[in-house]
Amino acid sequence: GLFFKQQFKLKQETEDFMVAEHDQDRIDSKPEPTHLRIHTGDKSYSCRLCGRSYFQRSDLTVHMRKHTGEKPFVCEVCGKGFIQSSDLTIHIRTHTGEKPFSCDICQTTFSHAHSLTHHMSTHTGEKPHSCDTCGKSYVQRSDLTVHMRIHTGERPYICKTCGKSFSRCNYLTDHMRIHTGEKRYSCGTCGKSFTKSCSLTLHVRTHTGEKPFSCSVCGKSFTTSSTLTLHVRTHTGEKPFACEICKKAFTQAKSLTEHMRTHTGERPFTCKICQKTFSQANSLTYHMRTHTGERPFTCQVCEKSFTQSSILKAHTRTHTGERPFSCEMCGKGFKRNSSLKDHMRTHTGERPFFCKSCGKTACLFTCAATLQSDQMHVRSAFSCI
Repeated sequence: GLFFKQQFKLKQETEDFMVAEHDQDRIDSKPEPTHLRIHTGDKSYSCRLCGRSYFQRSDLTVHMRKHTGEKPFVCEVCGKGFIQSSDLTIHIRTHTGEKPFSCDICQTTFSHAHSLTHHMSTHTGEKPHSCDTCGKSYVQRSDLTVHMRIHTGERPYICKTCGKSFSRCNYLTDHMRIHTGEKRYSCGTCGKSFTKSCSLTLHVRTHTGEKPFSCSVCGKSFTTSSTLTLHVRTHTGEKPFACEICKKAFTQAKSLTEHMRTHTGERPFTCKICQKTFSQANSLTYHMRTHTGERPFTCQVCEKSFTQSSILKAHTRTHTGERPFSCEMCGKGFKRNSSLKDHMRTHTGERPFFCKSCGKTACLFTCAATLQSDQMHVRSAFSCI
């Protein structure tokens, strides 16, 4: 159609322009060796559409395909097209499963050379590219470029279907699969499909039990590097995400986002059955089980079932007698962290729970359970204020 004719015309004009601009110079003088241009800084091949310059004509040719949309290298398996032959070579590995790049330290293998380079930083800790604004460091310059968009707000990759914009090209690619419904990555063990290869990689570890990321402090292992990063903060005490309203700090951005809803009152997750709303997605998940009756977490000792893994973990301690939460002031142990927090108020004198129905203002209590029991309330030694 007309679109393809215009694209072909643009491609032809571009090639003609490139030839016309440089051929005369090549006739008049011997061309300078490509390598020397790296030292002299001479980038004599420029894109007339966006102005970007290159040392070699071949690099400009590849760049121009971003404007023309030409993808001459096509996968024979799935038909996907690519701008460069090297991109096709890497893509083919998603079909063959080939991972030719191996870590000399832990023998983990990768399909991309840059993935291995990135992985090596988990062993060396080297991050040579630093942000001038906040000081955060990265293994690769491309990661720093993407990070800078947090400060600039730039989101150059836009979905043509819904208009949503993204800071990374691969985020847009993943997003597009929401519209197409494509799940091209399948688990060979259970058949479950995923939109992203990294999601499949993580899923496969649920079958293999592989935990390749280890804490250098306590030796605990994790399935993802991001989980390890969060864990390390339990040792360092680092909480880089702070609330601008109350200054409370958190170890991860997600926790800050959830915390902010305590200030805004936002409850974006709604139950489709009873319309009850929640501030967190996992709270909605737990709530849905009150409708479905699902109790997916079962005790291996007494076979009692629970709606949440955390409740099962606390229940298991009734069998083991474990009390991992200890008071630093008196040494008393507790099965739940929440019980320890309630106990600490007996030392601090804090009574944060208020009774709305007695006294001039309210009665204060050290825990919500005490407030909720009328009998406990009558027997309590707390006085109205």
